[in-house]
Amino acid sequence: MSARAFDAIIIGAGQAGPSLAGRLNDAGMRVAIIERHLVGGTCVNTGCKPTKTLVASAYAVHTARRGGDYGFAVDGPIQIDMPAVAARARKVILDSRAGNETWLAGMTNAELIRGHARFAGPNTVEVAGEQLTAPRIFINVGGRAVVPDMPGLGDVTVLTNTDMVALEVLPRHLVVVGGSYIGLEFAQMYRRFGAEVTIVERSDRLIAREDPDVSAEVRTILEREGIAVRTGADCIGFARNGDEISVSVHCDGNSAPVIGSHVLMAVGRRPNTDDLGLDAAGIDVDARGYITVDDRLQTSVPGVYALGDCNGRGAFTHTAYNDFEIVAANLLDGEDRRVTQRLTGYALYIDPPLGRIGMTEAEAARSGRRLLHAKRAMTRVGRAVEKAETQGFMKVLADADTRRILGAAILGTGGDEAIHGILDMMNADQPLDALRWAVPIHPTVSELIPTLLLDLRPAT
Repeated sequence: MSARAFDAIIIGAGQAGPSLAGRLNDAGMRVAIIERHLVGGTCVNTGCKPTKTLVASAYAVHTARRGGDYGFAVDGPIQIDMPAVAARARKVILDSRAGNETWLAGMTNAELIRGHARFAGPNTVEVAGEQLTAPRIFINVGGRAVVPDMPGLGDVTVLTNTDMVALEVLPRHLVVVGGSYIGLEFAQMYRRFGAEVTIVERSDRLIAREDPDVSAEVRTILEREGIAVRTGADCIGFARNGDEISVSVHCDGNSAPVIGSHVLMAVGRRPNTDDLGLDAAGIDVDARGYITVDDRLQTSVPGVYALGDCNGRGAFTHTAYNDFEIVAANLLDGEDRRVTQRLTGYALYIDPPLGRIGMTEAEAARSGRRLLHAKRAMTRVGRAVEKAETQGFMKVLADADTRRILGAAILGTGGDEAIHGILDMMNADQPLDALRWAVPIHPTVSELIPTLLLDLRPAT
């Protein structure tokens, strides 16, 4: 079989793929970008775009129900049109996907090839019945939801995040298995749409990677909205219960199962690397299937790179995009950018959102540093009071000797935006005193950050 030669091959048209194709195209390289399913990847089709659209719809519903808090009334109960809610999310998906496809089509040196790519050697890929070769190959295949083997799972139908963003019915009772970021966002939005919701989590607290006070406050926020939370679930199993699903929670025989109409499985994600022929190319993966990469994102095979969720070096759209930036800067701009230079911030998009950057308190304590700590309730933030959205708090950790901020959390209205002031200072490696003397705009959530820094005291 004769092979077509390209300057670069990109496998996967997710967040990093089209952007990299654009840079290589502009550099005059002949590029093949291969996509087996939907252009845009997880973010556009089943992740950020549709889920945050649904979050916005749920927020609007919640605000309307709280009209009395703001001095207005809505006649009668709020009516939820789930097909219309789903259609709004679907339009965002389709518009974003079409935008990516149009962008790729306009690249004169890039060719979008539909099909499933598999390696036939270190520099050769087979797709749609032909072979392609290139001295540089970039893997950007993303990930998917994990559906683990649990008792009775084969006897029932469970949903993943992919199914949820297309759901056009309102569950009577949604059981969310998994108390982390994806699960909590869907739990709150569907509770606000009017479903009964129960979260079942194996750990003894929600979002266990966060500090205990963050976990506890998130649980309080969700329970205030009527969401049932059952942590310490040591015997999760499933069985048919008429037309519904019985979800067992605890091994204790006296613990009643949860009877739900729908079950969302949100216990983690896995990389889409199990059917790429990586062995044929000699590309190494770790025990979980993630492609191992060095600090510049090159795999064990020279000239082959892995970007985005499939490399285990980040699980976010923004880290995937930064992977593209690192590779492009190094290959095209003569720079030496590395993954370890990256400070990864992230957010949990419940309402109010959680913005996070840097170390948790437990991580900082293990570092052996002398620590400074400050915390302020959102009830003491003017903007939160004015919006009648005072749940949560903000807190910051710093190194007492270097005067550098080590980590921060803002769980409160605008927290996903306000955290960037701290993220930028950390990224610029500036002492906290520089941020202390900033003059933020009033009234904002960010204006309290210098005041928070003034409150820093030795951690106990």
